[in-house]
Amino acid sequence: MGLANAGPALKLPRLKALAPEWLPIGLGLMALFIPTFVGLFRGAWATEEQAHGPIILALALWLASRRWKDACLQAAPSGEAVGWAIFVVALVLYVLGRSQQILSFEISSFILVLGALLLIKRGAGALRVLWFPFFFMLFMIPLPGSVVSALTMPMKMAVSYVTEHLLFWAGLPIARTGVILQIGQYQLLVADACAGLQTLLTLESLGLFYLNVVRHTSALRNIGLAMLIVPISFTANVIRVCVLTLITYYFGDAAGQGFLHGFAGMVLFISALVLIIGVDSFLQFIAKSKSSVQVGRQHE
Repeated sequence: MGLANAGPALKLPRLKALAPEWLPIGLGLMALFIPTFVGLFRGAWATEEQAHGPIILALALWLASRRWKDACLQAAPSGEAVGWAIFVVALVLYVLGRSQQILSFEISSFILVLGALLLIKRGAGALRVLWFPFFFMLFMIPLPGSVVSALTMPMKMAVSYVTEHLLFWAGLPIARTGVILQIGQYQLLVADACAGLQTLLTLESLGLFYLNVVRHTSALRNIGLAMLIVPISFTANVIRVCVLTLITYYFGDAAGQGFLHGFAGMVLFISALVLIIGVDSFLQFIAKSKSSVQVGRQHE
């Protein structure tokens, strides 16, 4: 009995000893970045285009908390010099972003500061343990407006085209001019938030989060699902625009632009999640069928 409990008893004091080490660092991070996050919640994260930001941050912190003990119990630091170099770069980005109001610099500095501190305190091994939460936080960084504009318009055109044909086949009086849908007496502009690049990236991050949580051992399922996330995201966007169009047609423009518009955003993520789980289940069925065929051939 004594031997069975020896492992946890040895680890617990070591973890408790880390608290005084990380408390001043946590207070310093709060002093540095609380103004940044207050500004984000009042500004960019209050808009529909960047509303995924706090969700990405919360999920990344949750993922990190799941493996935090493993990261803290890594060997002695081995990347201290690199960590300090990254820390200096992160502070320069923070100063530039804060003084010049460049949001992407501020968010990037937050991610780099966390990575640098982990390298300095616990080494490259800890960073390898927590690599995915850091990668996941990259989805919080807003892309340059020129890139978003160049890639968003073709996506909006495609979503508008598919929506028009789906609802026309369903017998609804709908027509399209560019990204403007005319249904009945109403006109709807397919905005960036409804079918833009940022929405696609948000749904892509949702798919990667799902992959990280379920941790499939099958390479077929991981690669297949990762490749199918883009068409899944496109389909979810089409569903959202169809829902908004139908809400406007049956309940009026006020309903479409009011509370139900926000509800359509929920429809986007729910439909994307359902599609991801459905596709994953289908890939699991294929993998099991393939395994059954191989086992049958071995018995022959």
